[in-house]
Amino acid sequence: METNLTIHFFGAASTVTGSKYLLELSGEKILIDCGLFQGLKELRLLNWQALPFDAASLDTVILTHGHLDHVGYLPLLVKQGFKGKIHATGPTIEIAKLILLDSAKIQEEDAKRANKYGFSKHHPAKPLYTTAEAEAVFHLFQLQTIDNWIKLSNLFTFRFRYNGHIVGATFIELKAADKVFVFSGDIGRQEDPLLFPPHKPEKADVVFIESTYGGRLHPANPEIRLAEIIRQASKKKGTIVIPVFAVERAQLVMFYLWKLKNEHLIPDVPIYMDSPMGQEVLQIFGKHPSWHKLSPSEAKQIRREIKVINKQEETEKLAVSNQPKIILAASGMATGGRVLTYFEHYLGQKSATILMVGYQGEGTRGRALLDGATQLKMRGKFWDVHATCTLVEGLSAHADQSELIDWLNNLEKNPEKVFIVHGEPESSRALKAKIEEVYRYTCIIPELNAAYTIPVHIIDHKD
Repeated sequence: METNLTIHFFGAASTVTGSKYLLELSGEKILIDCGLFQGLKELRLLNWQALPFDAASLDTVILTHGHLDHVGYLPLLVKQGFKGKIHATGPTIEIAKLILLDSAKIQEEDAKRANKYGFSKHHPAKPLYTTAEAEAVFHLFQLQTIDNWIKLSNLFTFRFRYNGHIVGATFIELKAADKVFVFSGDIGRQEDPLLFPPHKPEKADVVFIESTYGGRLHPANPEIRLAEIIRQASKKKGTIVIPVFAVERAQLVMFYLWKLKNEHLIPDVPIYMDSPMGQEVLQIFGKHPSWHKLSPSEAKQIRREIKVINKQEETEKLAVSNQPKIILAASGMATGGRVLTYFEHYLGQKSATILMVGYQGEGTRGRALLDGATQLKMRGKFWDVHATCTLVEGLSAHADQSELIDWLNNLEKNPEKVFIVHGEPESSRALKAKIEEVYRYTCIIPELNAAYTIPVHIIDHKD
């Protein structure tokens, strides 16, 4: 029987965040990823809107990995009536739980602070979701291993494939009727100090490929640049603040700092990780050794070298200290979290350095600093910027353009369509042009909320 499968792009289309791809076929509905929007205010406001489909009618959710922009909307999905299974790898489930609890806690703290100091136009200010609502997701998680086909129904079968990026991350191969749909998720680096190279798809009728760095090439040897900046910044005897994502980026920067300090390539100043979640992710690394390269002895030495800050009171005490130091704190784009406390104390100091080590989305404080902002708005106030703000490129967990092109080179035949997603427009256009140049594939950059139909053949007893 000939029919159409419909694909809806409810996130990460013409933008980087909010990944949500809904597939509908013969009354069955599957959602690939369920992330929060981040960055620009008009995107963040979308998080407060109800989904454009009935959450209760959704059969299944499949997660590529545990980052907030891929899992952060799950509490709201459940709140709106979803009761099905959420399929993910073991590390992804553990990371998603940490991410969701941390997200809920930050939102609750921000709402509490906004109500206390009156800097929200909402009275009272409320969190997007609570800790209890985050925890309500957990019983729906369904653990799956990689490389094994899982039958969801007579129409849908899928498997996870190793993808680098962060521990537990995968791309998804989904068989829908007679077609194979490949969802790249976020693709990792070919040469990553902590993770193995991503696997590559061999069969795909339709490909969804991320384009975060679709128009960029990462420089080689970023640790050399990292050491140079730290040595230069240390001459000012000030504090170096490094906004980091608590998952993978934090562990990678911790690894580099430990290595550089051990090799006497950076000054012997104290290093702090102000993200209890970052420490917990290191423990997840320890529980899943087959997913990464980090040895138990290295992890132990890193934990011994870098002091973890757990309590808010410790954050406040460290923030007012004039001692030269390096502080790693979430969030990675300075959209929230404890890094803002350090910004309040150090943005105005000429001796301080704000060191970015990852992608800074449009509309984030991290992007504003790199663009030369002289003031930042935080917690209802404007703060002058006198600190040095700089970026170390090449520490991204995302594949660059050449690696994205390489990821496609094992396909046995040309896919019918390649949807270029999860990128700002300029990056997506650059990747589209390169894929068309190298492979001559038909590429589409979908708009947010766009829908496309793919013809499929369903085999039934009459065929």
